[in-house]
Amino acid sequence: MERITIQPRNNWQSAVEKLGFGFHTTNIPYWDESAYYSFTMPEVLKLEKATAELWDLCLGAVQHVMDNNLYQQFGIPEYIIPLIEKSWTEDHPAIYGRFDFSYKNGDIKLLEFNADTPTSLYEAGIVQWFWLQDFDKSKDQFNSIHEKLIAYWRYLKQYLYDDTLYFTCLKETLEDLTNTEYMRDCAMQGGLETELIFIDDIGWDASREVFVDMKEKDIKNIFKLYPWEWMLKDDFGKNIAADKNKSLWVEPAWKMILSNKAILPILWQLYPQCPYILPAYFEADRLTDYVKKPILSREGANIDIIQNNLSIEKTEGEYGKEGFIYQQLCSLPEFNGNHAVIGSWVIGQQPAGMGIRESTSLITNNTSRFVPHLID
Repeated sequence: MERITIQPRNNWQSAVEKLGFGFHTTNIPYWDESAYYSFTMPEVLKLEKATAELWDLCLGAVQHVMDNNLYQQFGIPEYIIPLIEKSWTEDHPAIYGRFDFSYKNGDIKLLEFNADTPTSLYEAGIVQWFWLQDFDKSKDQFNSIHEKLIAYWRYLKQYLYDDTLYFTCLKETLEDLTNTEYMRDCAMQGGLETELIFIDDIGWDASREVFVDMKEKDIKNIFKLYPWEWMLKDDFGKNIAADKNKSLWVEPAWKMILSNKAILPILWQLYPQCPYILPAYFEADRLTDYVKKPILSREGANIDIIQNNLSIEKTEGEYGKEGFIYQQLCSLPEFNGNHAVIGSWVIGQQPAGMGIRESTSLITNNTSRFVPHLID
């Protein structure tokens, strides 16, 4: 794994905007093609193997949480547990997730699993692929994201209700909307009838106890780029539990377990011999060099890095009320002051590609940059 400095394409902004990538720059650059990461094929195969193995271990961990009724450690409300277990035993449709890895000196370590609302899908599946076609089309990428999404939506069609598949996210969130519309486009290419509805506009017909769109049509299938824990904070979650249509939500309710960082100590407890899993605990006194993480947080908020029992870097935010976990400190690979995290995608139960985000800080947060890669 090498970081190679290059000259960005002339007018690269217009090139990515033609792809519908409108959030390439905010007050700081997000898409960064002044460099790329180069991998050998053995390295890619190693990442692919780790992704497949960790996915299987995560499924085992979900069953363990249910069998031992460990929901309290996850801060999961009791009323939603029957839906979580129903969605698991009935194998409700799930399509994707993103493992965040440190890959340093040949060692792959799992930092966390974004299993419910992972973003950077569009950048990884589309934008970096078109960059490669302009940069050197003779090269390849670890990237079958687009093909696997279309194929898996086609496969999932038989498991959904014979009805419209709605796609939802918050209004006025360009990044979420881009990723949602990309996922919707893949579903349409997979032969599904779809419709976009903002989550703010989803209605509840109290007389019939069903979710409806703005035309009062029942919503039976819905893909959401909106976290389960947010939905459960108000009446929306109570309505999901009461829904007479038993609507199918993608990602399904059992993903609440995997998207919660409480899964990290569970994985360590179950699979301490796995070379990819870092020691992690619910107690702070088990480690001297560790990362303190809220069990529910986003974009690197409320993270505290502890070395020799002293904080060396931390971020602020609004998370932490539900509790924290403590994971052994694993330093990221550094390239001229840039710290790189590999996001390895699992789509339809299979490894599907990767995207790389880098930051000049030790904590990868919402100011990190997306940098393309290739196989050399």
